[in-house]
This record gives sequence, C-alpha cells and structure tokens, in this order.
Amino acid sequence: MTPKINFQKYLKIYPETSGLYPEKLKDIGKRYHQKGYLSKDELYQLAHLNSTRSSYHVHRNPVGRVEKITEIAYKIDDEFAQVILFNSLKGVGTPTASAILTSLNDKEHCVIDTRVWATLYRMGYFDKEKEQFNPDDYLAIMKIVRELAQEEGMTTAEIGYALFAYDVVHREGNLH
Repeated sequence: MTPKINFQKYLKIYPETSGLYPEKLKDIGKRYHQKGYLSKDELYQLAHLNSTRSSYHVHRNPVGRVEKITEIAYKIDDEFAQVILFNSLKGVGTPTASAILTSLNDKEHCVIDTRVWATLYRMGYFDKEKEQFNPDDYLAIMKIVRELAQEEGMTTAEIGYALFAYDVVHREGNLH
C-alpha cells in the first residue's frame, strides 16, 4: 500500500534530522545570484552541507575551473545541462548539483539523495531502491516532486526536505 504522507508534519521534523541547513543553502545561493558564479570556497561550503564525505574533492579542481563552470551553468536555461556541468567538477555528484540548483531557486528545485529516492520508492513512484544518481534520475525525481509541490501548495524544496525526514523517521536498518 502506498503511504499517504503528511508533508507539513515531516517538514516540521526536518530540522531534527541530519539534513543540510536550508538557510545556509539560501545564503550561498544569494552570493551565486549576485556574482553569477560560485568560488571554489563557496562550492566547498555548499558541497560540505550536502555531503561531508566527498566535499574535500572540490579542492582538487584546477584554479578557475569552479568559477568558469558555475558561471556557464548559471547562464544556461536547461537543468539537465546544468547538472551535467556541475557533475564535471570534482566533488560534485548529482545530489550536490541538486543542492546548487536548490540554492538558486528553492521553488523549482529540491535536494535529492538516497533518502528522497527511498521515500518516493515507498510511495510507489520507482521500481527499485537506489544509492547513486545521474542527471536523468534528477529529472525523474523533479517531475514527481514538482507535482507533489503543486498538489500540496508547497515549494519543491519543502517537499524534498519532507521526503528526507519521512525516510529518517521510517527507515529500518542502515542507510547504506
């Protein structure tokens, strides 16, 4: 049976989880909007909010690459292309790319990860569980989350945070 989720309830629970801090993400997004690119340090801060395990790889990008790639991605109006560009940077996988997009527009994007996918899987949207994501997975998740956001009168980011919290509360066993 597909669970019916009270998204408002789980959004309120989200701050008690180990999820990233939405206000810090918004602050980084504001800086990104002001300049049109992220510095390597800003990308590291954002990546660290999203994935402490892989964020240190951001420092391995050559001088100027983070600024150039994030500037190009900022100017493109195609989220698939943006995710591909962000993924080309060391230390940035699709979940971190989703956090970058969410920092820019939390009404249209959400942070994706294993927990978000797992909840959508429990809801019957996907056939199998998954731990790694590619740009097509991001688009599939966003299609669902945007529909849920419209139905619930919430932003896509809020739906994403609620999906994350739902998995925290209901997961049995280890995450990975």
